[in-house]
Amino acid sequence: MRAGAAALIVVTALIFGATVVQAHSASDAYLSLTVDGGSPQGMLVVHGQWDIALRDLDFVLKLDEDGDGRLSWGEVRRHQAAIERYAYASLGFSGNTGAACNIKPTRQMIDDQADGAYAALFFDVVCGHAPLKLRLKYNLFFAIDPSHRGIFVMHDHANVATAVLSPQNDVIDLTL
Repeated sequence: MRAGAAALIVVTALIFGATVVQAHSASDAYLSLTVDGGSPQGMLVVHGQWDIALRDLDFVLKLDEDGDGRLSWGEVRRHQAAIERYAYASLGFSGNTGAACNIKPTRQMIDDQADGAYAALFFDVVCGHAPLKLRLKYNLFFAIDPSHRGIFVMHDHANVATAVLSPQNDVIDLTL
């Protein structure tokens, strides 16, 4: 009986252990903004970097063309336009008057982080009439993964603002 119980514990541990190893890690993206102190008169320019896990983008956009379970630089490069379209459709900025600000992509790279490779999207946010507040609307992956989180940091000269963006906290107002 003891040997049978021990075998049951070992089998249960192996099954549970295999489940844990195969579990998908949390879906996070990292969005950082820096206010440009040298913005043209009457305008606001904010520089942004948005790191989005390639594994999450692959789930939505099917980047792995050959189905080998690995993303090559060629596969990612061929889908750069689709990555930008998908990502920027889920991000919006407006000034305190409600006027929309423009997002201008500048470049895209790959960034290796501890938990895998990320698409690093660099962009500028350009707002006319230099608003006193900036409203950020974020909904990346929320429709397909409500556990997704956007980790947000904004640098405005000596001030730093942070937030965790979620389906329950998808709009934040930032005082400039």
